[in-house]
Amino acid sequence: MIDGLRPARFLFAALAVLVSTAPAEAKERRPNFLVIVADDLGYSDIGAFGGEIRTPNLDRLAIAGIRLAGFHTAPTCSPTRSMLLSGTDNHIAGLGTMAELIRPNQQGKPGYEGYLRRDVATIAERFSVSGYRTLFSGKWHLGLTEEQDPFARGFQRSFALAQGGHNHYGTDADPAKGGTATYREDGRQVTRLPADFYSSDYFASRLIDFLGERPASSKRERPFFAYLAFTAPHWPLQAPREDIARYKGRYDEGYDALRERRLARQRELGILASDVAAHTPRNRDGSWDSLTADQQRVAAHNMEIYAAMVDRLDQNVGRVVDALRRSGELANTVIVFLADNGAEALDVETTGAEMLARSLKGADNGFTNRGTASSYITYGAGWAQAATAPSWLTKGYNSEGGTRTVAFISGAGIPQREGAATQYLSVADIAPTLLDLAGADPATTRFGGRTVRPITGRSWAAWLRNPEARVYGAEDGIGAELFGSRAFRQGDWKLTDIGDGIWRLFDIARDPGETRDLSLADPARKTALAAAWDGYARDVGIVLPDAIPYRP
Repeated sequence: MIDGLRPARFLFAALAVLVSTAPAEAKERRPNFLVIVADDLGYSDIGAFGGEIRTPNLDRLAIAGIRLAGFHTAPTCSPTRSMLLSGTDNHIAGLGTMAELIRPNQQGKPGYEGYLRRDVATIAERFSVSGYRTLFSGKWHLGLTEEQDPFARGFQRSFALAQGGHNHYGTDADPAKGGTATYREDGRQVTRLPADFYSSDYFASRLIDFLGERPASSKRERPFFAYLAFTAPHWPLQAPREDIARYKGRYDEGYDALRERRLARQRELGILASDVAAHTPRNRDGSWDSLTADQQRVAAHNMEIYAAMVDRLDQNVGRVVDALRRSGELANTVIVFLADNGAEALDVETTGAEMLARSLKGADNGFTNRGTASSYITYGAGWAQAATAPSWLTKGYNSEGGTRTVAFISGAGIPQREGAATQYLSVADIAPTLLDLAGADPATTRFGGRTVRPITGRSWAAWLRNPEARVYGAEDGIGAELFGSRAFRQGDWKLTDIGDGIWRLFDIARDPGETRDLSLADPARKTALAAAWDGYARDVGIVLPDAIPYRP
């Protein structure tokens, strides 16, 4: 909630004093780590990044730490998760594309296994051998078999949804009743969920349970690494009625008005410079005013349900934070929050109709039933581009709109900084950063008797101490690809192909919205960066798809 931002500053200033006056033995303890991932959350959805949705718990954490306005992920979920857990490129980690969308010409090629390869060590495996408790709850999406389960990849306690999506009310859990979602606890399949199951509630509850456990074999309390991976607000949009009711009428003005309000609020908060141009939305259905009254009514209601999902997610973040506070661990915990990609623009009636056909069969998407367990809806490109503004496009593209996501780092030892940090940071940096802060060695390539790929992400430790330090220098090159959409970043320059085979050149420092293609003005730079991308592609083994499998 935006109104709660200013009080939050004073609350966390008090918390900082509390930490600084903690007993000496507490200061000497290695920190705990909590990584929270939201699924398809928009860049400006939470209050601390310009949104109007009620998110007081996330806002307090964000304002108390560092908002990362230059943080980048892969364009979709499982590739991002592979980078998060391995600290390296998704093509090296085994998720060169999503398992569900591997093209025939990519089948069987190294890096396109569709699960997390054994020759990369997960951050949980690395923390385990460093004496940490490792805990997971939520969406895994890095392999479907027991051998690929989080329990087999370093998490000592886990409750996992194996697939990338599910019914948020758990109605698809029982395979005997045609269920398509696989849930496992500590590697053992769970076919019956509680009657009151709701994804955000249950994932948070299981993590709270794991946090509260005290292993009998431990002679003293061990620090923890915990990973909480929500499936909200990923489609299908489903939320408790009481949360949906809170947003009734809030979005009746439409997605164009919402986009302008959020851009204005980002400028007020110091997230967006006043002279930055926002990219023009690309809406197949046109502007809000071009919709019929009935279309507007349905679209506004879809956004109400989406907002309710984000609200409920925030409530559950608050529950986890409260549990840490009660246990005395909050002051010693570093918290990283991120969305796994840009906002989702698929529409069930157009761009998503074919992909979601099986789920849509039998769904009751009548107006009054939307948001329930028997409905299956998305919210479309208009709302998604309101959430990614000022950036270009949405999930699925290697544009800024697909890869620049909401993120912050907060908690033990993390300074509070005004505004937002805009230098480029990668999701692959999280593993080496947390290992560095824990005093573990992120450079080792021998683990559990096997040789593993090196971590290629960069630690933020020096930058956290000194905001003038650079994580990536002007000459460092970072490549990316997914579904044929490509990018290469070097310093402030970025070369982007959204999957149409056309390279476009942008000065991201001056034009983060990717509004001005400088290819004609600087052809030599364009050629050099294109050649650098070719080298990157050879190094990581990219196999471009023979057809584009996903385009919202």
